Amino acid sequence: METMTTTTYAAAARARGLHKVYGEGETRVLALDDVSVEFPRGEFAAIMGPSGSGKSTLMHCMAGLDSVTSGSATIGDVELAGLKDKQLTRLRRDRIGFIFQAFNLMPTLTAMENITLPGDIAGRRPDRDWLARVVDAVGLADRLRHRPGQLSGGQQQRVACARALAGKPEIIFADEPTGNLDSHAGAEVLALLGSCVRDFGQSVVMVTHDPVAASHADRVVFLADGRIVDELRSPTADSVLDRMRRLDRVG
Repeated sequence: METMTTTTYAAAARARGLHKVYGEGETRVLALDDVSVEFPRGEFAAIMGPSGSGKSTLMHCMAGLDSVTSGSATIGDVELAGLKDKQLTRLRRDRIGFIFQAFNLMPTLTAMENITLPGDIAGRRPDRDWLARVVDAVGLADRLRHRPGQLSGGQQQRVACARALAGKPEIIFADEPTGNLDSHAGAEVLALLGSCVRDFGQSVVMVTHDPVAASHADRVVFLADGRIVDELRSPTADSVLDRMRRLDRVG
């Protein structure tokens, strides 16, 4: 029987001394340089930084979408390093939700079929009560039989949010979830992510370049040159923008 390495934990996700290197020799790039950070349970956190700072790399490494060069990344009590492919797939399926900028919906499936797709692939019967709560939260009860091409961008992203929520994940990783949306649709998605934390007790970690989006978070972590250089609690759009301007001047 397969086993997973466990650690004492109080965080939804944790990185310790994380390094990520791409390439070798002259093409070597140090994307993450000794990063240590925790994302507590029940927190909405944002990761920000200049282009090339390593923010998406950090999220991908902590979510098990990319391997680390050295250091450790854990989801709850599970250390990701050394997990076999099947274990990692099961962990991502059962404990993590993902939301991406490009929605990643199947165009031939209805909204409801997209929402339940991960569970269907895993052969799991949906929790109907939970699914009803999720559908109510995203406000798409009257659009569930529509295919993505019949939905607006904001509606498609709300379907993607519902898909991430449907499996009752402990933590949701969102990579630029409002990047393809107008300000109104983006605000709806951010409000939904906030309700995931407040109403469902989940944790959200969002990569964004938008100070307004980041202001919806409880805490913002700032990266520059692959290192964590600052953090801000109870952010406002202005305070986030001010920190980003300082980072740009230093860079």
